Amino acid sequence: MKIIIGSDHVGIEMKALFVDLLTQQGHEVVDIGPSTTESVHYPEFGFKVASEVSQQHFDRGILICGTGVGMSLVANKVDGVRAVVCSEPYSAYMSRAHNNANILCVGARVIGLSMAEMILNEWISTDFEGGRHQVRLDMIQDLTS
Repeated sequence: MKIIIGSDHVGIEMKALFVDLLTQQGHEVVDIGPSTTESVHYPEFGFKVASEVSQQHFDRGILICGTGVGMSLVANKVDGVRAVVCSEPYSAYMSRAHNNANILCVGARVIGLSMAEMILNEWISTDFEGGRHQVRLDMIQDLTS
């Protein structure tokens, strides 16, 4: 799978963990930054990841900030993006199985690295079930068209 990942300055450590884990699993990962803990504006990174996923240059995206909320707000402004904030594995599973979420947002100040790893593994390994869930996604898309 081809995955793009970005964060703000708060998410640097978690982003590095995710890049390592995903690479070990055999995924192609592109890290768009930042590379230091110097303060940055999260909307720039959130929009870049969302745009690349929307244009189908990547299969999925991952965004990390303090809570995950800011990144999800930015990402969901981009057409075709279904970004979700997850703080535990069940929501990560359901966001893929029922909502075909294509961007995972997590909060580095909300969850620890062990929980983040569990969330990532659940989200990355879960397939979309389609069927009645696709009908609902089509309804959502119609609202924004």
